[in-house]
Order: sequence, then structure tokens, then C-alpha cells
Amino acid sequence: MRKGNIFLGAVLCLLSAFSLADDKGQSVNLLPATAKQVATMGRIETNGDGSVRFSYPGVSLWVNFEGKSLSVDVQSSSDQSYLEVIVDHGEPKAIKLPSALKSITLVSEAAVKKHSVEIIHRSETWHGVVTLKQFTSDGKFLAPPKLPKRKMLVLGDSVTCGEAIERVEGGKKDTSWWNPRLSYGMLTAQALNAQVQLVCMGGHGLTRTWDGKTNELNLPDYYQLTIPDQANPVKWDQTKYEPDLIVSAIGTNDFSKDTPDREAYVNAYVKFVSKLLNDHKHAQVVLTEGAILNGEKKAALADYIAETVKRVNSKRLHIATSTYYPGDKTDAHPTKEQHAAMAKDLVPQLKAVMKW
Repeated sequence: MRKGNIFLGAVLCLLSAFSLADDKGQSVNLLPATAKQVATMGRIETNGDGSVRFSYPGVSLWVNFEGKSLSVDVQSSSDQSYLEVIVDHGEPKAIKLPSALKSITLVSEAAVKKHSVEIIHRSETWHGVVTLKQFTSDGKFLAPPKLPKRKMLVLGDSVTCGEAIERVEGGKKDTSWWNPRLSYGMLTAQALNAQVQLVCMGGHGLTRTWDGKTNELNLPDYYQLTIPDQANPVKWDQTKYEPDLIVSAIGTNDFSKDTPDREAYVNAYVKFVSKLLNDHKHAQVVLTEGAILNGEKKAALADYIAETVKRVNSKRLHIATSTYYPGDKTDAHPTKEQHAAMAKDLVPQLKAVMKW
């Protein structure tokens, strides 16, 4: 009986907040990352100890509490990952994560107050895999916010991941430049009042990477993963998130070295799109060529997409056109302003498809 009570207590700890005393003897409330008071969006691996792991950019968590303070125990598998924290809908703050588990203060106030806290993962998988263990507060945890009912899935490469949005003119590029919150994918979802998963890997394509490698993870591979780490991949259960709308913006890296063979590329895209339609039987799927390609390569990819749609022949498969956005002298990836323009280009096309 005693062992059963211990086991039950452990299970309850994973489901909700529980209280302990800190090193000063003061009562604090601990909230495991898997607790029901934490709202999440994005592909997340949940662990038996109440922690979560994630690596795609744009993965988000929300916590509401009433108290003076809130901290989070978190780490990255490297020292190159960033989270962005927004308290009470205020100014976002970027936090570089340590490679060892550390408690990071998110809120520290003099008086008790209700607070809302949003955490957004800014970085890509190759920057590091994040483990978020728990939240600690002197106050009480409240019900989490309700997320939109509409759901989007945006598939892509570095542009979808938000690379170089926070660029510094004349500066040396580092992982602080990534910001998916300002990416076309998240801005589009916001405009459509939808949740969104960004499933993307910089430098990767549909059939090959930017440098022509076919033996690394490409979109048909990482679409199926929670954590797209080639050495230690974590599989994703497609039934855990049923998107109403899927946008595939892939191809830039496939065309980086030269134009891929038309028949081979179209066959690969037909196979992948057919899987999307089969995995998510109520979703509308939209293919687009993205913002970076231009000229003959853009025309070729647009032709490959049109042929893919023709061969699949599904009423749930559509095409959205993309405008060329060349970045600037600092970086070839679209700027913050260009991402906003990309979303503005995309939203009316998606509204027409979805009748939203």
C-alpha cells in the first residue's frame, strides 16, 4: 500500500503543481513541464520525469500564475540555443541557454500579481536540443490560456526556421540572429488565428541538402520526427496534431548547386504529398516555391510543383505563389520586413483555400 501511494504521488506530480520548501525554508510551488497548467505548441517529447525536450524553432509554452516570482529549470545540449520570453504581453527578451541544467528567473516582482508568461524556442536543432524540466513560483499556478482551434503545419528550410531575421548590419552571424516569432510562418498563423508547427531544417531540401547530400535528413525524413537529430532521432506521432492546413515551402536547397532532374524530383514530391494527404485526411495542402529562388531556378521549381499537383490530382492539394525576396547586403535570407511581406502575400491565398 505504501509503495502504491508513492507511485500515485509521483504520477500526480506530473499532472499538476506541487509544493516544497526552498533552501530558506519558504514554501515554493513546482510545476513539471508536462503538467496540465502548461499549454504547449509544437513538436515536444514528453519524459516520465515531467520534463520535455524539443528542438524545432517556434515550439512554445505558456504558463499563468499569481505571485511575485517565476523561474524555469532548463538547458540545451550545446551553448548555442536561445529562448524568447514574453511576460504579460510585454517586450520579448532573448535568453541564451546554458549547457548544464540551470534555474533561470523569468519574473521577479515586489508585489503579488497575476502574470502570463510565454516561452518561444528561437533556435534550430543543429544549435542544440533543449530540455525544460519545471517551473518554480512563490505563488500559485493558474489555468493556461486556450490556444486557437485552427491548426497549421508549415514545412520548410532555413527561411521557415527564421534564420537571420535579427541580423546585425556588419556583425558576425551567430545563432542569436534566428527568430521564428517574426517568420512568415508564425506571422501567417497569427493572422489566420491558428496554432502552428514549424517543421524545418536549414540547409535541407526535399531530396538533397544545399551541398547535394542525399544521405542526410531531408523533408520526407524530418517531417516524421519530433527531434530531427540524425544520430538520435525521436519519432513524431502524426495523430497528436491534426492540422487543418499544411504549407510546404521547400526546394531552395535542392536547387542550390544546380537544377535537379525533373522526373526524379516530381516523383519524390508526389510520394511525399501523398503521404501528407494520407496522414492528415482532413487537411488542405498548399505547395509554394519560397522566397529565395529567382529566375530560371524559380521557374523550374514552379513547374515541378505544378506537375506534382497535376499527378496527385487531389481537390485538397493547392499552389500558392511566392514573391522573390533577396535579403540584404548582410545576409541572403529574407529580412524581418520581408518576412512580414511574405506573410502578407500568403494570407489571402490561404484564406481563399480554407474559406477562413
